[in-house]
Amino acid sequence: MSSTNKTGQVIKCRAAVAWEEGKPLVIEEVEVAPPEAGEVRLKILYTSLCHSDLYFWKSRGDGNLLFPRILGHEAAGIVESIGEGVTNLKPGDHVLPVFTGECGECRSCKSEESNLCDVLRLNTDSGVMLSDGKSRFSKDGKPIYHFLGTSTFSEYTVSHAKCVIKINPAAPLDKVCVLSCGICTGLGATLNVAKPKPGSTVAVFGLGAVGLAAAEGARLSGASRIIGVDILSSRQEQAKKFGITDFVNPKDHDKPVQQVLVERTDGGVDRALECTGKVEAAIAAFESVHDGWGVAVLVGLPGNEDEFKTKTMNFLYERTVKGTFYGNYKPLSDIPSVVEKYMNKELELEKFITHSVPFSEINKSFDLMLKGESIRCLICMES
Repeated sequence: MSSTNKTGQVIKCRAAVAWEEGKPLVIEEVEVAPPEAGEVRLKILYTSLCHSDLYFWKSRGDGNLLFPRILGHEAAGIVESIGEGVTNLKPGDHVLPVFTGECGECRSCKSEESNLCDVLRLNTDSGVMLSDGKSRFSKDGKPIYHFLGTSTFSEYTVSHAKCVIKINPAAPLDKVCVLSCGICTGLGATLNVAKPKPGSTVAVFGLGAVGLAAAEGARLSGASRIIGVDILSSRQEQAKKFGITDFVNPKDHDKPVQQVLVERTDGGVDRALECTGKVEAAIAAFESVHDGWGVAVLVGLPGNEDEFKTKTMNFLYERTVKGTFYGNYKPLSDIPSVVEKYMNKELELEKFITHSVPFSEINKSFDLMLKGESIRCLICMES
């Protein structure tokens, strides 16, 4: 259990440490230093496993990963203490830490067209804090690396203050924690980027958490037909809860899936969202939209060397392909209103959380995701 030291002192607490690539996490007692200038220390109450944690724990395989490391980036908690100069947060605030930020001063933050903060943009390779290039985690005097500036698989963590979203204190943290990554990514990709009109047809490629959130966005937009595309037919029934009206398994057809969709939708869907990170799915999504007005949005995390190849004529026929980052939401400015959508019962989050495990059994959540059995597994830090 964590020790509640005075603000400004080192805190000892439990953390799930990834010592090696692909090896089970180990619950260790670690030391968490107090926040430096511009930082906050958080008490994490709930976290969940996102596929990106899995990707950087095991699947990336390029030999450049930092270990030991504390993973986790989709969570909710309470501000424990603040560093010098922090004015947007105070101890006791209910918050969502996020993997990106909003400094409010750079050109991108001041733009209405981008949420890609020039200062606090996603950095998957850094394992230290921005202010001084050092880690706030240690064990036996040796540093443990951060992950995405969040490291929420720890009872306490330190983040940049402009990467921490203050939310309604009445919001249940065990539900809204999923908004700090995957659900907002998929939901915003539909609502903010694809922007389907009422009565339109939408195809969603990949029915994991992000894809189902994209489908939820299509449902909220009033799409008349939402087609789920996935190679796992077992996901079809569950997807219906998120508005999926039709299902296509590419493996069931002897022709490209984009051709199947074009034939079934009188020339193509109005909007398509690719939520797998597979370049083949991205191309299929783009080639499945209708000439003249079709828009494909690429949401999934691709490989660094992936190349998007399609016939140039597809662009001349007035099809559009777009990318999105975190659903085009500005974290501090926009996410509190998404929380309010849940509080006003406009958005259902409970159906995304399919499993729950105590922190001491965190490796079970990895097993569930690897088997494709969970959308989101909630991890209760105080158990």
